[in-house]
Amino acid sequence: MAGIKEIRNHIKSVEATLKITNAMYLIASSSLRKARKQLTDVKPYFNKLSYTIADILHHSPNIIHPYFDQRPKIGPEDRKIGYIVVTGDKGLAGAYNHNVLKLAEEQIKGKKNSVLFLIGHMGRSWFSGKNVHVDPDFLYSAQNPTIAEAREMTATLLSQYQEGQLDEVWVIYTHMVNPLLLQPTCLKLLPLERDLFPWEPRTEESQPRTVNYVPSEEMVLDGLV
Repeated sequence: MAGIKEIRNHIKSVEATLKITNAMYLIASSSLRKARKQLTDVKPYFNKLSYTIADILHHSPNIIHPYFDQRPKIGPEDRKIGYIVVTGDKGLAGAYNHNVLKLAEEQIKGKKNSVLFLIGHMGRSWFSGKNVHVDPDFLYSAQNPTIAEAREMTATLLSQYQEGQLDEVWVIYTHMVNPLLLQPTCLKLLPLERDLFPWEPRTEESQPRTVNYVPSEEMVLDGLV
């Protein structure tokens, strides 16, 4: 039977662990609130972009743009597919990282021309040493995302797509339905598909109107993408 001193030491150890876990909980809660605010702030901007793309496609049905090129002459087995995989920089996040990484492995399975563009240290650690093609120059942290980094990522991926190094671009990330429901999601980014931009005129735009995109619909669409 344990002595009184041993029992007291065990109690102190449990109390110390409780203080540490409480501190971790407070830090995690603060980070989650910050991330949710960022998501809430950027969502109207994203929705407006999507709506404007749909508006251009609706009013210019015959528009031709490289980002809509499905490259039908390239067969499924020969298509070069890039996957942007978004993970965290640290562990202790339950199934957050694991679910995304397993989905990424499922997506690249059997695709000989796939390449991973990893965001977050957990993704790089997971695929390190595995027989998987990872872009070695695509080194970005998941912490504190900035518009400058987003532009760098965009320039890299669009350049490879335009030069034919990639035929498709997908993003694999965690969609937060609510704080208790996180869904690993695989979303196609390029080439764009018109069906992904359905047109639903807003009530305030029910009256006839004239919209001019300057310098042209193609140039505006290029900037929006």
